[in-house]
Amino acid sequence: MLWRKFNGDYLNLPIKQAVESAIQREVEKGYHLKVCIGTDSQVKGHETEFATVIVFLREGHGGFMFIHNEKTKQPFSIKERMLTEVAKSIEIAYELCDLFTRYDVDMEVHADINTNPQFKSNEALREATGYILGMGFAFKAKPEAFASSSCANKVVN
Repeated sequence: MLWRKFNGDYLNLPIKQAVESAIQREVEKGYHLKVCIGTDSQVKGHETEFATVIVFLREGHGGFMFIHNEKTKQPFSIKERMLTEVAKSIEIAYELCDLFTRYDVDMEVHADINTNPQFKSNEALREATGYILGMGFAFKAKPEAFASSSCANKVVN
């Protein structure tokens, strides 16, 4: 799985090592971190691209993110696509959660699902909420889910 920084530089370490290294570096600099993980997707023709982001927030001092993009030709209903986004976020959150516990870093999973029932993505809200909370993760949906609706949205081609 290839991950990169926002500037386009690829990470040379497996994602777990890269995240641990980033946490250690930021803690040594005296920053208190919070991590938000989110995924967004975009359909173009017969292809769906997913972008998953790990957003590191330095309390009062900005932040940075790691990005992973992947494409598939698999067709999705809107509900399936929303739940696939959530599954991709949970997969990476689960892989990294022991690091966040070890270094006392707060973590949230952000879902690009609208809480307003007038939007199609809302169909997936109940299942997504149950899935994320059932895994024991803190959860945010639109409009508070900036990791998926803003950060990942900017890097999905």
